[in-house]
Amino acid sequence: MTAERTVPSPGVPPREHGSSPVSVMPQRGTDNGSRLPASRPPARPASPVPLLVADGAAALLAAGLLAGTRPHPPLLALLVVASLLLRPRTARPPWPGLLDELPAVFGGVAVAWLATSALWAAYRPEQTLSLPSVLTGLAAQVAAGCVLRALVHGRRRAALRRHPHAALVVGPAATAQRVAAAVLRHPRCGVRPVGIVAGQAEGGEGVPVLRTDEEVERAVIQNGVRAVLAVDPSVRAEQAPLLRSLADAGCLVWEVDADAAPRPARERLAGFACRRLDLDPSAGGGAGKRMLDILVSGTLLLLVSPLLLVCAVTLRICDGPGVVFRQERIGRNGQPFTLLKFRTHRPVDEHESATRWSVANENEMRRFCRMLRRTSLDELLQLWNVLRGDMSLVGPRPERPFFVSQFSQTYPGYAARHRMRTGITGLAQINGLRGDTSIEDRCRFDNAYIDDWSLWQDVCILLRTAAALVRPTGS
Repeated sequence: MTAERTVPSPGVPPREHGSSPVSVMPQRGTDNGSRLPASRPPARPASPVPLLVADGAAALLAAGLLAGTRPHPPLLALLVVASLLLRPRTARPPWPGLLDELPAVFGGVAVAWLATSALWAAYRPEQTLSLPSVLTGLAAQVAAGCVLRALVHGRRRAALRRHPHAALVVGPAATAQRVAAAVLRHPRCGVRPVGIVAGQAEGGEGVPVLRTDEEVERAVIQNGVRAVLAVDPSVRAEQAPLLRSLADAGCLVWEVDADAAPRPARERLAGFACRRLDLDPSAGGGAGKRMLDILVSGTLLLLVSPLLLVCAVTLRICDGPGVVFRQERIGRNGQPFTLLKFRTHRPVDEHESATRWSVANENEMRRFCRMLRRTSLDELLQLWNVLRGDMSLVGPRPERPFFVSQFSQTYPGYAARHRMRTGITGLAQINGLRGDTSIEDRCRFDNAYIDDWSLWQDVCILLRTAAALVRPTGS
C-alpha cells in the first residue's frame, strides 16, 4: 500500500524512472540455456476410480445387509450417497496401509450412517433404523472399505516398486547426496534419484552429480525424469529458471526439508518433510478464488457505494478536483495495470509518484485525507480492480514498476510473487508488514502464501483483515 508516497525507499537509491524495462518473471527454459523437452505431458496422477469403486462396493455391501431388515429403498440410496460424499480424500504415494486409513474411513462412514439415520427417523419415524442395525451396517462398511482400499494401495505400492519415478535432486552436493541415499534406502517412496544438480562435485561416491545443462538434459531424456527434489531453501531462487524448465518438461517439483529437526508437514518422503511447489506463474488460485473475488467485491461495491459517493464528494469539496488517483502497478506475470485509489496526496510530478516510497510530512495533509489513509478507506476503489480481474482480494500487494525492477534484483524470490494475482490484502499485511517494513520479510510471506494457497486460507485472511480495520493504523 505505497501509492503517492514521497519518502525514499530504504536501501534502494532512486534513479531515473523508465531507464530500463521491468522484467519480473524470467522466461522459463531460456535463462540457463537448457534444451529440456518442452510441453511434455506431466506424470499422470493416480486415478481416483479404483478407490471410488472400493468405497462404493463397501457401501453397497453394507446396504445389502440392511436389505434383509426391509428398510425403505430411498434410505439405502441415501446411505450409499452420503458414504461416498464423506469418503477419505485420495491419498498420495507412499500409499497408506490397512490400519493407516482406519480412522479416516471410520469417521466418514460413522458420520454418514448416524446423520442419515437421524434425518430419516425425523422424516419417517415409522421406518426408524434400530441401533443394532445401524452399528452392524457401520461395522460392515468400515471393515469392507478398509480391506478393499488396502488392496488398491497394495497394488499401487507394488507397481511403484517395479517402476519408481526417476528424480533429480537439486541443491548442495553433500545435502543432496544425503537425501538421495535416504530415498534410495526406502523404495516404498516410489522415487529413484538418478542425478544431483549441483554447482560443483564434492568428494565421495553416490548418485552422479550433474554440473552442466547438457548433463541435466541428457539425464532427463534418458531416464524419463518425472520428479525434482529441491533440498535447500536457496535453490528456489538460485535455480528458479532450471526448476521452471523442469516443471515445463512435465516434472513435479517438491521442496524437501533436509534439516534434521522435526517439523510438521502434510507430506513425507523417506521421513523428510516435503511439499509440492507450483512453479507455473499462470496459476492464479483457480476458478474458486476468482469466484470468491467476484462475489465479495461485487457485493461490497454495492454495499459501500453510498460511502464511496460521500468520500468522493467530501474529498472534492475539501481538496479540489482530482478525486481518483491512478497509478501503474505490476500484476500477475509482470503485466502492468492501473490501480485506483482515492487521492489523499498530490505528488510534485509523475516521477516523484513513481519513484518515492512513502508519504513525507503526513501531518501537512488535510484532516479528511489523513482519516482516509488511517482507516484504509482510500483503498476501497481497488474493489473495482478486483471485479475487473486486475487484482484479487487476497494476494501479494502490487508495487510500481520502478520498485519491482529494483527489488527483483536485490531480493531473491521477489519476482516469484507475481505467480499469482496481486491483492488488496495478504498474508504479509495481516502479519504487520505494511508501509515502511522489510521487503525481504514481505517477499517470504508472499511466497509462502502462494505455495500453501487454499480457499480457506483466503477466507481466514479476509476475516483477519476485517478485524484489523477495527483498529486502523494506516498504510
